Amino acid sequence: MRNEGFSLLELLIVVAIILIIATIAIPSLLRSRQSAQESSAVAHLRTMNTAEVTYISSNQGSYGDIPSLITQGLLDARFTASISGYNYTVIVSTGDYTASATAVSSNAGRFDFYTKPDYIIRYSTDPTRAPTGQSGAPVQ
Repeated sequence: MRNEGFSLLELLIVVAIILIIATIAIPSLLRSRQSAQESSAVAHLRTMNTAEVTYISSNQGSYGDIPSLITQGLLDARFTASISGYNYTVIVSTGDYTASATAVSSNAGRFDFYTKPDYIIRYSTDPTRAPTGQSGAPVQ
């Protein structure tokens, strides 16, 4: 009588091959996800810059914080919570503002970003949250 099916050794080989493929693929997927979330953060900061330009033109030359921008309909309420692994803040002072995108974890994004009234998106000034030698430099 002949036994049909796979032997234990054959099954172990298949599992080992799957584990090897997963070991190669998972870090690549995580890096791709981080890059996508970083791109999203930069795009959201551009949206915040546009909102600030619109806000300043209709509010006697003063910039607005996130609740003010939401109230005016220039941003949606998503900006009060985490979006795509980043938290957003706007700090307003007389004639100035700083909009920041900070990753909620190192898995969400490798870098943090900020922008000021010059409308240039820059890497964080914290050297541990910017590419090597790029602390405070414009995002290319």
